Amino acid sequence: MGFRLILVGRTERGHVADGLDYYLARIRRMEPVDEMVVAEAGRGDPAWQRRTECERILAALRPGEKVVALDERGSLLSSPDFAAQLGKWRDQGTRHTAFIIGGAYGLTDEVRQRADLVLSLSPMVFPHQLVRVLFAEQLYRALSILKGSGYHHG
Repeated sequence: MGFRLILVGRTERGHVADGLDYYLARIRRMEPVDEMVVAEAGRGDPAWQRRTECERILAALRPGEKVVALDERGSLLSSPDFAAQLGKWRDQGTRHTAFIIGGAYGLTDEVRQRADLVLSLSPMVFPHQLVRVLFAEQLYRALSILKGSGYHHG
């Protein structure tokens, strides 16, 4: 199964970029994963920025790919449950899954409605840049669980 991370704006240099690169390299040893960056909307009203960025996200989605939108209002899954969902899709023949991490002002209802799964990492809110690292680690963990490695100790 192949994966795409659809991200709003480039990943900032420093610890976030280093952490993201670290986990993406580990994921790539198991499955293909690409990053797709959609441009930030720039300056303007937050609602306009969110709407503009989400239009770009929707345009980036490919027919037939499963879509997971990271959103604070989404479902809370344990790491094994997230792995089980990915395994279920894989076993059903899903070839591609896109994971959406929105910008600073989040996602629109249209993006959430397009998603096959709206997923929350926590009821707490994190900066969208940091979510990239947190999610990449969880994707790596889920794949490790599916492969039966000892990375997950839960």
